[in-house]
Amino acid sequence: MTSSPHERFDSLLAAHGPALNRLAASYTRGAAEREDLLQEIVFAIWQALPRFRGECSERTFVFRIAHNRAISFVGRRRLPLVDGNEELEVSAAAPDPEMALAIEQEGQRLLDAVRRLPLPYAQVVTLTLEEMTYAEIGEVLGISETNVGARLTRAREMLRTLLRGSDGR
Repeated sequence: MTSSPHERFDSLLAAHGPALNRLAASYTRGAAEREDLLQEIVFAIWQALPRFRGECSERTFVFRIAHNRAISFVGRRRLPLVDGNEELEVSAAAPDPEMALAIEQEGQRLLDAVRRLPLPYAQVVTLTLEEMTYAEIGEVLGISETNVGARLTRAREMLRTLLRGSDGR
């Protein structure tokens, strides 16, 4: 028994929705823009799903669509990508409130630093944080695995510099 297009679509969104939300947040300035972009991504996935032939994983297929939609969204808006005051949705079990606050502050520092990276570097960091392989990232962005590695290495260097600067060290 094969699943209906609606069931397949719902399954994709259930599996990748949180990651798509995080990806949309990395390209936008605030919650309203993130929701607009997320709606565009979901609609684009719905439209493209009948053409999915299994030449790559469903995950890569979904992220490629999301990436392309995000680039178009940013290009149309010609707005700064993010607002440093945007809150990150982090769910982590912490042993106490002080530890939770420290973890949240460190996460916010990292997110702020990633948002200050040039787009090609922020893209590879964002997709790496979604636990994608170099091959998957390369497919999504249309670059080689070697280029993914080079961008990630450079992004890490830039992040170290940005994080040292925000520490005052």
